[in-house]
Amino acid sequence: MKTRNHSVEAPRISAFNKRANALAIAFFSVVILLAFLPVLLVIMSSVSSEESVSLYGYRFFPREFSLEAFRVMSRSGSTLPGAFLNSVLITLGGTALGLAIMCPCAYALSRKEFGHRKGLMLFLMIPMLFSGGLVATYMVNTQVLRLRNTYLALILPGMCTTWYIMLLRNYFVTTVPDALIESARLDGSQPFQTFLRVALPICTPVVMTVAIFQLFAYWNSWYPALLYIDTNHTELYPLQYVLVNIERTIQAMNRDAAYVSGTNSYDLPSITLRMAMVVVALLPIMILFPFFQRFLKTGLTVGAVKG
Repeated sequence: MKTRNHSVEAPRISAFNKRANALAIAFFSVVILLAFLPVLLVIMSSVSSEESVSLYGYRFFPREFSLEAFRVMSRSGSTLPGAFLNSVLITLGGTALGLAIMCPCAYALSRKEFGHRKGLMLFLMIPMLFSGGLVATYMVNTQVLRLRNTYLALILPGMCTTWYIMLLRNYFVTTVPDALIESARLDGSQPFQTFLRVALPICTPVVMTVAIFQLFAYWNSWYPALLYIDTNHTELYPLQYVLVNIERTIQAMNRDAAYVSGTNSYDLPSITLRMAMVVVALLPIMILFPFFQRFLKTGLTVGAVKG
């Protein structure tokens, strides 16, 4: 009888697990679909004609397909490819330099033997609560550091963030065991060697997370170019600022034509152009994100400490 009960219960448990897995898969599939629908709507709107979007609104199945918005952006000549390359260089350079400064700083703040860590933490926390303001920042970057019309003006202002340093510091404190650091010290490892070979591999997940945040911030940034790059140095413009300028130019041309004729006689796309700009800016991120996700999953198992 006991054997018969076990043989009856096992299929029930298996069937329950299958139904639960099916429900979970269906639920998360719906969540993923809902998250992807806005992206799909932007893509479909970017390949729609301006007239169809104005008359029928945004649709997942456009009434009339058109690539006019992308043609308008391509008429910028060599500006758009150069701006794309600038954004890539600024994003990669700024992220690498930021991590090279923030990670050692966070590790030093996490060590109790570092005598000045309380004062340095206070020094870092004050700008989070009381910023110097835009005017003071502009004066320091242009008058003191002489960064105007240089790539450094687009990199240095966003290179280090106190919030990221605190995030890294807390991860070092909670993840890196003191016994492991002491063991490395007894083996003759110098502090910087201990940081590179012991602490940093353990904290790969948080380092990659901060790197992704930095990449997104630099890639989507256009305001520093507005402040520090003038019109005589258009070769330094990043992609986002060029796209913003294209949109402003078309809006101004349509507005001027409306003032002159009373109608929108100068028919240039503005609605679909915004959608096309989002696609151009979003496409590299969509392509690269799966690779970063793979690195994040790998980092979860790197440097694990047993015991």
